[in-house]
Amino acid sequence: MNTTALGASRYGIVEYQNAPENIQAIYDDTMQTLQLPFVLNWFKCQGNNATLLKGNWAKLKSTLMEGDVPNVLKQLIIYNVSKLRGCQYCAHAHGIFADSMASMLSEEPGFKPSQDMDSPHIPASYKIAISVVTKAALNPQNVDEADFAKLQEAGFSNNEIQELMAQADLVNMLNTIADVSGIRVDNELLEAEM
Repeated sequence: MNTTALGASRYGIVEYQNAPENIQAIYDDTMQTLQLPFVLNWFKCQGNNATLLKGNWAKLKSTLMEGDVPNVLKQLIIYNVSKLRGCQYCAHAHGIFADSMASMLSEEPGFKPSQDMDSPHIPASYKIAISVVTKAALNPQNVDEADFAKLQEAGFSNNEIQELMAQADLVNMLNTIADVSGIRVDNELLEAEM
């Protein structure tokens, strides 16, 4: 497959070697934080706009990578919403990220949570969080006190509930940028699946 075609974007893809120093510094931070040896197309399609890239990376980094809610749960939420919304890029990428953390859920060899969201290996509290936050992302006007009560009964603190709900906002941003930019799944992610 052609790397350029797979990475095509309506905004243009800015490769690391072609990026100015301030963009390279953000790219470096994304690779270090996400523990990836390459820059994701989601960032590269914003590489020609330092203000946008810096702001979106700061939001993604603090909302997804920091906090008390386990990252694997956040990845499963983003995967689930992206899949339901039809955002191929985010569903594919975050499915891979969630599956790479499967050992946090089960020691079963080859277990991929993205392929079995009803698996008994996924804790009941996670399933409740995935359901409620998916509702918040797709139909926020329908979230009610009963939804918050479900999360509390599942054992999530008020701070964790805020953090979970922030994933609804984050996934909407991720999906919007991926879909409107027209980016394709990174070759490196496709190869990681093989």
